[in-house]
Amino acid sequence: MTGKKKAIVVGALGVIGRYIVERLEAEGGWEIIGLSRRQGESRGDVRYVAVDLLDERDVAAKMGACADATHIFYAAFQAVPGHASGYAANIAPNLDMLVNSVSAVEALSPNLERVVLVTGTKTYGVHMGPYKTPARESDPRHMPPNYYFNQVDWLTERQKGKRWDWVELRPQTLCGFAPGTPMSIVPVIGVYAAFCKELGLPFRFPGKPGAYTSVYQVTDSAHFADACLWAALEPRCSNQAYNITNGDYFRWCHLWPVFADFFGLPYAPPQTISLTQMMADKEDLWNALVAKHGLKPYGFDEIAAWPFGDYVFGADWDVMSNVTKSRQHGFHNVIDSEEMFLRLFQRFRDEKIIP
Repeated sequence: MTGKKKAIVVGALGVIGRYIVERLEAEGGWEIIGLSRRQGESRGDVRYVAVDLLDERDVAAKMGACADATHIFYAAFQAVPGHASGYAANIAPNLDMLVNSVSAVEALSPNLERVVLVTGTKTYGVHMGPYKTPARESDPRHMPPNYYFNQVDWLTERQKGKRWDWVELRPQTLCGFAPGTPMSIVPVIGVYAAFCKELGLPFRFPGKPGAYTSVYQVTDSAHFADACLWAALEPRCSNQAYNITNGDYFRWCHLWPVFADFFGLPYAPPQTISLTQMMADKEDLWNALVAKHGLKPYGFDEIAAWPFGDYVFGADWDVMSNVTKSRQHGFHNVIDSEEMFLRLFQRFRDEKIIP
């Protein structure tokens, strides 16, 4: 890398953006501006800017720090009430945030080189039911609406005739942790296990029987950040889409007994429950566990997203992406998913996030 590059990470405190910031910081040679609704703690080459990307006046007032950017990493998401992402209500806010941020940075950055857009496997309809697997980047879209389509179409049109280009990355079920943005399956499993232990219950898979035996895949957040760095710099990625997962597949039925052993719990067969409903009265129990084990004082709504757990554990169909294209274009990293879960559980324990 010649000369210092400047990255704008949009959604910098989330379960994706947080890891992108850390990866670029570790790499060195990057000035990093992190955009988020909340204010982060700036350090060294990392500066955080709190901005409401849906407020054009706030964007105009705050985006001066983004001048002379060379790269944009877009990993923001605005949730709206309702069912899984991909329905019509999600389109307007998530398209507007992309338009407002990219337009503002582009106007201030004549040497902008690349925009890395994070979407996901909902592109293939993974949230709707069974679909063609393993999914390839060239597979046709499902019937809209899906805000990913609107984002990609806008970015594609916006880029025409410009010196900068774009890359779209499609991960599946990010595994990491970002306080206040609990869209990760790892803390869901960890907190669920803590409740089972405290209540004297065995460790049962809470999802659908079909989900327990179907093929599934995930993406380690740190691994995904490696992919983002590769995508930002690899010439062959220009105006291309890539599936990014750990590179392996698994079935929950093979991992659940391993998880039970890690948490010191007796294993029992699956029992389908709604985590959203069953955890609705568990805030006091969580607060008691925080006090009992000296955990970091994250609120119950910050630590785990139970509807997300229901979504992941309710997919009673195969969830598989083909990652051949990324390998052919130079991203060869792979992660052992079973080892990843155990490593992250231990890290969460060490960091006093779960007991």
